Amino acid sequence: MRAKIWTVRSLALAGGISMLAAAAVTQVTAPSPAVAQTAATVETLTPAQLPLQELPSVADLADRLLPAVVEITIESGGEGAAEATPEAQPDTPPGPGSENPDDPANPFKDFFDEFLKRGQGGQQPQQKMTSMGSGFVVDPSGIIVTNNHVVEGAESIEVHFHDDTVLKAELVGRDPKTDLAVIRVKPEKPLPVVAFGDSDKLRVGEWVMAIGNPFGLGGSVSLGIVSARNRDINAGPYDDFIQTDAAINKGNSGGPLFNLKGEVMGINTAIFSPSGGSVGIGFSVPSNTAKNVISQLTQFGETRRGWLGVKIQAVTDEIAESLNLENTRGALVADVTPTGPAEKAGLQPGDIIVEFNGRPVVTMRDLPKIVAETPIGTKVPVKVLRKGKEVAITAEVGRLEDGEKLVDASSGKATPAPDAPAVITVLGMTVTSITDDLRTKYGIDKDLKGAVVTEVAQDGAAADKRLEPGDVITEAGEQEVQGAADISARVDEAKKAGKNSILLLIAKGGKSGEMRFIALKLK
Repeated sequence: MRAKIWTVRSLALAGGISMLAAAAVTQVTAPSPAVAQTAATVETLTPAQLPLQELPSVADLADRLLPAVVEITIESGGEGAAEATPEAQPDTPPGPGSENPDDPANPFKDFFDEFLKRGQGGQQPQQKMTSMGSGFVVDPSGIIVTNNHVVEGAESIEVHFHDDTVLKAELVGRDPKTDLAVIRVKPEKPLPVVAFGDSDKLRVGEWVMAIGNPFGLGGSVSLGIVSARNRDINAGPYDDFIQTDAAINKGNSGGPLFNLKGEVMGINTAIFSPSGGSVGIGFSVPSNTAKNVISQLTQFGETRRGWLGVKIQAVTDEIAESLNLENTRGALVADVTPTGPAEKAGLQPGDIIVEFNGRPVVTMRDLPKIVAETPIGTKVPVKVLRKGKEVAITAEVGRLEDGEKLVDASSGKATPAPDAPAVITVLGMTVTSITDDLRTKYGIDKDLKGAVVTEVAQDGAAADKRLEPGDVITEAGEQEVQGAADISARVDEAKKAGKNSILLLIAKGGKSGEMRFIALKLK
């Protein structure tokens, strides 16, 4: 089945150019004496006389790189065929259209879809399906990099090279969190390769070139610029995409994004596309993110990421104000995993991590990437802001994959009986001390202490922050809450201190695994 190729005639542009040219050669007849001398000095240039300006060419660069870029064809069962999105990650906000990734209106549907699956004759779920993607060779022995969603669910993988060689490939390892994968072929002779560059040196406005297999049209080259860096499209916990206007379409997934030195700066992964085709907004995984992942997948067949054992959130302007901070830098610790590295190191909810292993943590998104890249077992210095003072601690980095198992197994602990009931109305909400009946009514975790929200005024401060009945306040003003009376006391203290807001630690829906800080205005 051949892909449809659409052509567009730029009539308006061509017409505009013709009119401009006509205007340029229009002669003034019978000039008046006042302007005759001026007119005589004007030289009308014909097209043949116009100076020629040679445009830059990437032809030589493309010739050199094309042999290392491959087309990938996979065959999978109709049922359980490859999903095109990275696996959903806990504690990660949903992206656009994430409620229904198959919705045609989802602007990220392209690479987060089945991308060019072709059934044979019908729509039976058991039928074999084929799909296409791209990749590139990084080792002459046959190591090839592509996207996870290209090979996920594959029963067989074929690699098509620029010289028409076709080889069977095996899966070495894949990583849904970054949407990267490594496959291997066994060539008869060493393969041409490309090398990773330093994506941190990539500048907005710099020329880049994409090579891949869009719509099955292998060896397609497109040129554009870096439109932006550090893009977060809510695809996973390590979002740090390069945005480019180089044309990227279905089938480009897993292909390289080169700089004009021929270095791989990124792996083309997603596009923003209301129509399903390129609109000049494509996203690539940076090479510096990919290097460590590719190395681990090649060596171990899996990732071995560093793990700290904290849940974090951004430091907003309101939170910074409530904590008397000068700026919003750092990652705010909302919760600490029991027996995890952070707890063992002495990290606490409310701490703001501003530096990890000598690297600054400017935003919340910086911390997961820095920790993940840190070797397991390494003891690293960590700088935190705690109650307005800088505190230095040392943490031993654990393994993320082990930490995820620990989190799954650490639920359901018994707790002492709650305080006597008390009910107060404050900041546009009604809160009460937790009772057994309220635990049952709202499904509050057994190990959770605090005060539960039972009512929220529609036009109050609590409603503005989307607090709901069943949410549990565990801290107020950086102090633990044992019951409703504590919240009233903390609010009074904050007002007397002249603060405009108060910081609350909320267990959303009464779940200890859904902790987050919010700042409620006092006025």
